[in-house]
Amino acid sequence: MLPAGSPLSDWLTWLETLSPKEIDLGLDRVQSVLERLSIEIPANVLLIAGTNGKGSSVAMTEALLRAAGYRVGAYTSPHIIHYNERIVVDGVAASDEQIIAAFEHISASRHDVPLTYFEYGTLAAMAVFSTQKLDVWVLEVGMGGRLDASNAIEPTASLITNVTLDHCDWLGNDVETIAFEKAGVMRPGMPTVFGSRAVPNAVLRHAEAIAAELLLLGRDFDFALGADCDWSFAGRHVKRPSLELPGLQGEFQVQNAAGVLALIEASGLTRALDAALLRQVLPDLTLAGRWQAVRAAGADWLLDVAHNPAAAKGLSETLAATRGVGKTWAITGLLDDKDVEGVVAELNPEVDYWIAVTASSPRATPQA
Repeated sequence: MLPAGSPLSDWLTWLETLSPKEIDLGLDRVQSVLERLSIEIPANVLLIAGTNGKGSSVAMTEALLRAAGYRVGAYTSPHIIHYNERIVVDGVAASDEQIIAAFEHISASRHDVPLTYFEYGTLAAMAVFSTQKLDVWVLEVGMGGRLDASNAIEPTASLITNVTLDHCDWLGNDVETIAFEKAGVMRPGMPTVFGSRAVPNAVLRHAEAIAAELLLLGRDFDFALGADCDWSFAGRHVKRPSLELPGLQGEFQVQNAAGVLALIEASGLTRALDAALLRQVLPDLTLAGRWQAVRAAGADWLLDVAHNPAAAKGLSETLAATRGVGKTWAITGLLDDKDVEGVVAELNPEVDYWIAVTASSPRATPQA
């Protein structure tokens, strides 16, 4: 444990030394420490898993619930600039002091249990949230689901946005194997929304095996794009026609929004589905790193976190639909577990020039 008064930067540096593995999937370590922390868990815990769209779905869920008057804690990863972005209480990033206090509590309670950087951070988010008298926790799964640290507590409802190839070194080399890992967020008798029309058999089989309530796009809820730049949502009980498109760009964000509305309906937090509220909140929503437009140095820059072929395809389609005059340069850095060739192949039709960079990570793919 670090000396009292150590800054957050020292804690984060120290956390990186704790485990020889940056990623070490498993729940036993987290659950054992979680029991010692005596964390109070709220009546509503929403767990959001999937290959792509998790961060956007967390942002939409949090914004709608907060606008409806619920007090919400949202946990996401990774961060864009500051670590504090990962732990947000009622729309405000946790302070250094709050995070340090949580780290100290964990350090004093874990004894000799080894934790990874991500596990420490996940427990810290729960520790911060438990002191804030929140109505809802919204937790983004880091990787997979079955063995992810965020899955150490029981969700009251969950969302799996979609399943495509990513993190294959840890989750498996085919969609069905990866889908089984993500299906681990399901619980017997609890609702899980699957947000894509392409449903892997592993998800269907696991839901049946444990008697989870699985809500499917096209069967239990649906959405449709209108002719006037609008869209509609139809849930089991809630129908919302003539909605403005989400502020997050890309047709895939409408599908993400539909999954979020289905999750909120299944959770019983339905005052967040008020028609006026939906029309107010979703069109104004922005998220750093998701089709984020920046004007600097006399050029238009677009920042996006697409990091696998499926996400790159969505980015490419949006680029094609919005591209103006001039050349498009792509500055790209990826981690070594990513399908670099697959990402480049999807974006290449919309990119005129490429600049490869090495990301600031031990797992970065070298630029040359």
